[in-house]
Amino acid sequence: MPEEKHSPEADPAGDGEASVIFTPSGRRGQFAVGTPLLQAARSLGVDVDSVCGGRSICGRCQVTVSKGVFAKHNIVSRAEHVSGVGEAEAHYAAKRGLATGRRLSCQTRILGDLVVDVPHESQVHRQVVRKRAEVREIATDPVIKLHYVEVERPDMHDPSSDLRRLERALEEQWGLTDLVFDPLLPRTVQAALRKGDWSVTVAVRNGRQLLAIWPGFRDTVHGLAIDVGSTTIAAHLCNLETGDVVGAAGAMNPQIRLGEDLMSRVSYIMMNPGGDRELTALVRAALNDLAVAVAAEAGIVTDDILEVTLVGNPIMHHLVLGIDPTELGGAPFALAVDHGLDLPARDIGFHLHPCARTYILPCIAGHVGADTAAVLLSEGPHLLDEISLVVDVGTNAEILLGNRDRLLAASSPTGPAFEGAQISAGQRAAPGAVERVRIDPATLEPRFRVIGSELWSDQEGFAESIAGIGVGGICGSGIIEAIAEMFLAGIITADGLIDGALTSRSDRVSADGRTFSYRLYDGPPSIGITQGDVRAIQLAKAALYAGARLLMDRLGVDTVDRVVLAGAFGSHIDVKHAMVLGMIPDCDLAYVSSAGNAAGTGARIALVNKAARPEIEALVRRIEKVETAVEPAFQAHFVEAMAIPHKTRPFPNLAAEVPLPQSPTSSLANPTAPARKQRRRRSVSAQ
Repeated sequence: MPEEKHSPEADPAGDGEASVIFTPSGRRGQFAVGTPLLQAARSLGVDVDSVCGGRSICGRCQVTVSKGVFAKHNIVSRAEHVSGVGEAEAHYAAKRGLATGRRLSCQTRILGDLVVDVPHESQVHRQVVRKRAEVREIATDPVIKLHYVEVERPDMHDPSSDLRRLERALEEQWGLTDLVFDPLLPRTVQAALRKGDWSVTVAVRNGRQLLAIWPGFRDTVHGLAIDVGSTTIAAHLCNLETGDVVGAAGAMNPQIRLGEDLMSRVSYIMMNPGGDRELTALVRAALNDLAVAVAAEAGIVTDDILEVTLVGNPIMHHLVLGIDPTELGGAPFALAVDHGLDLPARDIGFHLHPCARTYILPCIAGHVGADTAAVLLSEGPHLLDEISLVVDVGTNAEILLGNRDRLLAASSPTGPAFEGAQISAGQRAAPGAVERVRIDPATLEPRFRVIGSELWSDQEGFAESIAGIGVGGICGSGIIEAIAEMFLAGIITADGLIDGALTSRSDRVSADGRTFSYRLYDGPPSIGITQGDVRAIQLAKAALYAGARLLMDRLGVDTVDRVVLAGAFGSHIDVKHAMVLGMIPDCDLAYVSSAGNAAGTGARIALVNKAARPEIEALVRRIEKVETAVEPAFQAHFVEAMAIPHKTRPFPNLAAEVPLPQSPTSSLANPTAPARKQRRRRSVSAQ
């Protein structure tokens, strides 16, 4: 870029100008000898951090002076081209440490031509959230910044209030103008100024809003990112200056005792006057408990938390806000509000810093909420040319499909079977739950792993490793793998029927009334997979696949380039077994991945990078919403998807990786019929 002329304050020790180049930005300019490096960097717009305003207190503005001949830039940069270490810098180094070669740019003056490197940790917009290579890196640029100021003492000849003199100091020392303040802030100003001997640190939001004031110097401010799920709530406490996660906790959503799934909670509200307020109180209490837990982990108090970002499905979103979600219980599934919301945290019951703020991400549609918006922000399909299918697997699966040109979204009612509910031996993911399953096709003998042990059940020491937890049941990832393995071993047909003829080969398969079951673990307790379990998973996976296929039809594509399974549950699913089961369309397995709690990651991105907020608000308005409940094609896709992996769709990518059983064409006509009727039809057709 062209050199720029500047006229900073002169240093009596020298005359003339020097060329300075900052790396890695490449910005350069001519500066008067004696100019502080921090001042030179700021005048060029170089990304150098500072909280203390050049007083050598914070140490954020560290740089390294490069030495040598830089022929490309026609510069010779030497150690003697900067001022020596002064008293203030030496005091900082003695008190807090300064790595060899590092200088405080606020205390280092230009004496000659220089090449100056700004290390990663000294940059304001640090790259801290690294997603997979095909997506992007996220820079930290929090909505709240800290500013250390020295305020004039009150004077009998100046009637200005303490707050007005604070505002004047922020303008003179930091260039902040047109400031506004939270109504509760004036209660704390006078005590902070006097305790800090008229030197204070101020938290300023969006460059205008005074949120908090502390006596003396302070260099950390914290924020909380929360994903409110219908089953679990996850919270991450972040240092807003660095973007680092300093505390994390999760808890069961206490609303479960009033309704296992979302619709049952809506029903509870409809049948119990005041039920919405009861559910709101429960979830808000859980949020405050999590805030206390993560604050304790980080060694701070909840009063140190100034910013919250929050995501959740539409019903959780409404209940946190204190909005009755009854309208979401039936068509046309109208949201009360779908905007991104910026509110005082106290307005939604948070017990944090009195002036803390909460940003709630926008909802997309009646059953596609702020959590899906956060997944979009985290996984970035809108940044790619390739067609991405992103599925947040849960009781209600949210599905995103598209690329940078077009985005579609839908939700599909998978039910709680994927999470172990409605399964005969099902349980939530907890120590002792079967989470991994393998079945030998020759002997039909199983082996498995449980949460809490790294050993497989056929390995030496397994019994000792589970002595304290036992084997209690099977969780969602376990039931998916069990049924996929049963299919690969030939125990289950493509129609989803447990083959009773195998009773002659293995006592693992046995009669169970008019159907059959497979015994996974002898117990106690005995854990088996019944025909009803298989059917529950078929219904759930068919709903998920049908929703994805509906979006593919709307987009006009027959295949996708990548598949991402998101959600806390999705992160534990083995992607190969998910495809064997037919939960997702066929895709190259190298491009099928789990993203963990992508909604929580999206909430963190919105917390540490203020630019993400207008970005996601613009993106959700672009999304085409598809309502599966009123689409005639959904039922047809659903019926065909009941077969394993599918009745008519080929899975060539999967077949190249996994030898699929050769099964006769599925004849499912009524997927909700009892298993014995399906079996009877199959027997008749075989005759």
